[in-house]
Amino acid sequence: MPKKIVPLTDTKIKKVKLQSKPMTLFDGNGLFLLVTPAGSKLWRFKYTIDGRARLLAFGAYPEISLLDARQKRDEARSQIAHGIDPRAFRKAQKQANTESTETFEIIAREWFAKYTHTWKPSHSERILRRLEHDVFPYMGARPIAEIKALELLVVLRRIELRGTLDTAHRVRSTCSQIFRYSVATGRADRDPSVDLKGAIPPPHKGHMAAITEPLKVGELLRAIDVYQGSFVVKCALRLLPLLFCRPGELRHAEWEEISFENAEWNIPASKMKMKEPHLVPLSKQAIEILTEIKELTGASRYIFPSARSFDRPMSDNALVAALRRMGFEKGETTAHGFRATARTLLDEVLQVRPELIEHQLSHAVKDPLGRAYNRTSHLIERKKMMQKWADYLDGLKQGAKVIPFKKITG
Repeated sequence: MPKKIVPLTDTKIKKVKLQSKPMTLFDGNGLFLLVTPAGSKLWRFKYTIDGRARLLAFGAYPEISLLDARQKRDEARSQIAHGIDPRAFRKAQKQANTESTETFEIIAREWFAKYTHTWKPSHSERILRRLEHDVFPYMGARPIAEIKALELLVVLRRIELRGTLDTAHRVRSTCSQIFRYSVATGRADRDPSVDLKGAIPPPHKGHMAAITEPLKVGELLRAIDVYQGSFVVKCALRLLPLLFCRPGELRHAEWEEISFENAEWNIPASKMKMKEPHLVPLSKQAIEILTEIKELTGASRYIFPSARSFDRPMSDNALVAALRRMGFEKGETTAHGFRATARTLLDEVLQVRPELIEHQLSHAVKDPLGRAYNRTSHLIERKKMMQKWADYLDGLKQGAKVIPFKKITG
């Protein structure tokens, strides 16, 4: 049985008696204090990465306090958890000109601040998250003019090894934009990402997975009803099949956009993919769910705020993670897949006119004269459709008799 380590205290450190040989005082999780015969007290952190033992120096006590040393240890452990060698990371930081205002991260954040207002909030979040998670820890401290194609390729390979080829290509594209921005502003001579065309395999293309068989849709709806995770996520999952909007539109929904009196959700153009305002009629079932969640999040700007802060919307991974926790695999269904579910069943089972479905999906639909429908077009019919759809889903959830698909003749 391993010996239990009692954490250090300042009192214990100050009262330690010097010996003729160096001695170690362990604090736990790899952190220890090396006490030399001359009286020096040096912080050290022992860790293992890629199967190799490593040692990292944090400085001397008391200049580096016990609390400071623990914070440094925790930061190093976090880097290790993300596959980063703390010693190699420190070395790279020292090699870079830390006083320079021309490191990749500084210029990337400058570029991001310049263009973020032109993107949808969800797109901005994804870009920044990818940079902070996949790029900055590895080459953020490097002068941007010194970064070579091979260095960027190593970053992209890490992403590829996670099995996320699409993300690897998107990160390469983002980095290319940052490099081109640095060239345009006189901080670099060229974009090294152009040398990597073909270095990463192309992503697998395909449609978003969706469940379109009525019986299986009923199973999914029942699974959502007994979901044991976050109540906010559960309410979002209950609403998504009723409204069949894009997941990002639902996550960024705000209370001021909801009219309980008119049973409508008015989405501004800035949040829509097509940059046109959109109106979503709310069924009785949708109103009930919104009334429930309002008791919990009514004080927030967002209907579905982040678990960490009411000032931010739910993360884009929350809905997908919930589906996976319920046992629905990636190839079976996605949060975006509810749109395909609605399109298929409204057309083939409930036999709703296609233009009503497409309009409610916020797709570009034109009238016989070639004019685009506005947000209130066919509103009465769309309200009837949304209520009919909600009632149909209730029937599937309760295991009612399933209406067979209509036969295609001719």
